[in-house]
Amino acid sequence: LQKNKVKEQKIIAGTASAKFDALKNQLDPHFLFNSLNVLSSLIDEHPENAQKFTTGLSKVYRYVLEQKSKELVTVDEELQFAKTYMSLLKMRFEDSIIFDIPENASNPESKVVPLSLQLLLENAVKHNTVTASKPLHIKIYEVNGTLVVENNLQPKQILKKSSGVGLSNIMQRYQLLTNKKVNIYKEANSFAVAIPMLTKQVSIMRTTSTSGIDDGYVRARKHVEELKEFYYSLISYCIVIPFLIFIWFRFTPHTIQWFWFPIFGWGIGLLFQAYKVFVDNGVLGRSWEKRKIDEFMQEEEKQNWN
Repeated sequence: LQKNKVKEQKIIAGTASAKFDALKNQLDPHFLFNSLNVLSSLIDEHPENAQKFTTGLSKVYRYVLEQKSKELVTVDEELQFAKTYMSLLKMRFEDSIIFDIPENASNPESKVVPLSLQLLLENAVKHNTVTASKPLHIKIYEVNGTLVVENNLQPKQILKKSSGVGLSNIMQRYQLLTNKKVNIYKEANSFAVAIPMLTKQVSIMRTTSTSGIDDGYVRARKHVEELKEFYYSLISYCIVIPFLIFIWFRFTPHTIQWFWFPIFGWGIGLLFQAYKVFVDNGVLGRSWEKRKIDEFMQEEEKQNWN
């Protein structure tokens, strides 16, 4: 009976882990292709900003690669990333979009799911009219242990079909991590989403609750997901970089060769990812450390028996 119970727990945990990983993996292509759409618009509307946008995009995408594999990141990290992402939005919308964001979180230990602010900012821009005559005001602030993203409500008359990635993604990831809910507040002139700021204790509680599950199975599954993420990122790099070079050659051949910025910026992110997958978890990394620890423990056991 106990054996069946452990097996059932393993299946439940494995299913939850797979679902969480699938939700995180939605973020990478979603962010990348939305950013390329913005870049295409900039080339037509503001060619001089396309170069700056590409440089900023390489920094932003590096953060996406580094953070999307994590369950939680600090609120301070998300706020800094949100500022970088806002600077990209300002390049396209200029004075048509206005931001109000705190410098730091009131509790430096508080955490949220990664890329939650970026998804909420993108959601606000996608669903509302953003013009010089009707600027979009977006405010980020804390209230009652939550981080709130609020904007004035001026919905677009015609909306493109939603991809389904965004608010629902954030809500589902929170459901797998905590009992605290993501709350939505819609009024006549405003729309707000409040995401829970989790403490270190919450994540520890979740970790210890599954500590009885087969550690080897969990580690192997995690490593497979990291391999999949790396190869997807590599394929994306091989597709997008030639596309950016084509854009430079076709539209801005007389300007600085700005495509080198994403080549190096994104490339460095890929190197970090490769190190994590093939070195940190491989021959020179944690697996090597674990083998050595096991060897020393076995030697000590032999000595004790003698």
